[in-house]
Amino acid sequence: QLVESGGGLVQAGGSLRLSCAASGRTSRYTMGWFRQAPGKEREFVAGISWLTSNEDYTDSVKGRFTISRDNAENTVYLQMDSLKPEDTAVYYCAATGKWRPARRAGEYDYWGQGTQVTVSS
Repeated sequence: QLVESGGGLVQAGGSLRLSCAASGRTSRYTMGWFRQAPGKEREFVAGISWLTSNEDYTDSVKGRFTISRDNAENTVYLQMDSLKPEDTAVYYCAATGKWRPARRAGEYDYWGQGTQVTVSS
């Protein structure tokens, strides 16, 4: 089970830190963050490999978002800085047994229920 937290309302240029707490061990799972805005498809935001700790980001968040993981705490984080109104969406945490981050939602096995992020202009 994955449970996201940390969403909320923030002004443009602000920051939020999302957390994803897992009920089981995350050390052998590649973790990803996705988001879905109203009327749009769910899109990949960031991922981190369980094997190499390599990170992957979609172009629109590179340099602004940072994914990290704490295997001892079974928690994954998404630090979001310089937020823009277009970052507004429900953010989902996901886990896959693949060794490297996958950008397709269908490649993830477990999902959280999401946390709302709203960025005002």
